[in-house]
Amino acid sequence: MQQLVRQKNLIAVCTLALLAAMTLARAEAQESLPAFTDLVEANSPAVVNISSTQSGGQGSSTRDMPDLPEDHPFRDFFDRFGGENGGDGAPPRPFDAESLGSGFIISSDGDIITNYHVVRNADEVVVKLSDRRQFTAEVVGYDERSDLALLTIDAENLPTVSIGSSSDLSVGEWVLAIGSPFGFEHSVTAGIVSAKQRSLPQDNYVPFIQTDVAINPGNSGGPLFNLDGEVVGINSHIYSRSGGFMGLSFAIPIELAMDVVQQLRTEGRVARGWLGVLIQDVDRDLAESFGMDRPRGALVAQVTPDSPADEAGLKPGDIIVRFDGREVGTSSDLPPMVGRKRASSEATVEVIRDGERREFEVTLGELPDDLAQRQQPGSPDKRQAPAEPETFFGMRLRDLSSQEREEMGLDQGGVLVEGVDAGPAAEAGVRSGDVITMLDQKRVDSLEAFREIAEDLEGGRVVPLLLLRNGSPRFLPLRLPEDD
Repeated sequence: MQQLVRQKNLIAVCTLALLAAMTLARAEAQESLPAFTDLVEANSPAVVNISSTQSGGQGSSTRDMPDLPEDHPFRDFFDRFGGENGGDGAPPRPFDAESLGSGFIISSDGDIITNYHVVRNADEVVVKLSDRRQFTAEVVGYDERSDLALLTIDAENLPTVSIGSSSDLSVGEWVLAIGSPFGFEHSVTAGIVSAKQRSLPQDNYVPFIQTDVAINPGNSGGPLFNLDGEVVGINSHIYSRSGGFMGLSFAIPIELAMDVVQQLRTEGRVARGWLGVLIQDVDRDLAESFGMDRPRGALVAQVTPDSPADEAGLKPGDIIVRFDGREVGTSSDLPPMVGRKRASSEATVEVIRDGERREFEVTLGELPDDLAQRQQPGSPDKRQAPAEPETFFGMRLRDLSSQEREEMGLDQGGVLVEGVDAGPAAEAGVRSGDVITMLDQKRVDSLEAFREIAEDLEGGRVVPLLLLRNGSPRFLPLRLPEDD
């Protein structure tokens, strides 16, 4: 009996010790989490709500009406009130479209930063402060490429944010956002930095900060703070299939934003450096085809004629591994580096060519507005009567006609892929309609030139194949069959 009592007492003591340990661990964990209250209290007054109005729209804002049967009980309702003509055959009614977003004050006399898409095409922009005062804002300037806009309001002695440095951020570091998601003013969300230097489609000149901070519609243009209460980014994009937060949000680095603001203040526009190359990433197979020990750098697929890169001597097939003293790890690293430089400034470009490192001194130009047109060759006119094709590596090739070369802007020609059968070319991703311009870093200006290069290739190798597809250049790794 006494032994049973001792066992029960021992169990009770162990249980109490375990509960005490759990309580202590929980308290220590809570102490290790950051406290955001002081940061929010100090910085919320400098965060503003922005609403913009675009007038002159026609019709209803609910244009996609259901296709209901004639006897449906709601058919008459939608015909009368929800149709494009406003019901009863009336002409379309104009409506005002409204955009909501956030921003933050950077000068006590009223300068405010936000996203350009928040105020795009706005007839009126209204800024609401934390003390409920409202001002009609003037758009001083904007930069569509970085999605930034500078506003100003007629006010004095306004609270301002402190500007920090995104380059000092570390992945895993705590960050906090203040904004107006879905119109709920001064909402606060926190999370960590998930990644840096992210490149998004159509935003090649912005090295985004990726976070898991909850960012929703209405947060756009609001500040991203570090734990020191400094703005390190501007919340700009979310990745979502539903329109809501899914754990991926992206912020514009504050250094880039302040550079844009400075140019808008002084010049009224933003000018970026321009190198004049189309680039692609280097994967494992392409690295092998160029004789590299690992994938890295930005592979030059096209050099724009008469561009700074062309004048400096860069060529398709060069792999840019350093720019202006900074390492280029992937192709997405290069555009922001070039864009931050001013036109007419000089930079050193280090490339790998034929397995060796070479340096080129480049005088940068200014990024043109019609860049897409300058870099977009034509496509082959398949109505031409084709010559008899020859088959290499599973692809049927023929010479381009003089008219096709002229339409595509290919002074030195190329060969057209008439079709692709099973084999190395299909495995590499070659498609019918592609135009091959280089094989194994040697220019292909005719079918005869392709034949001569192909005959000298050693079986079992992986060689780079440069082609044009729908006017865009790209390298593919072509793995050659083993020699018999």
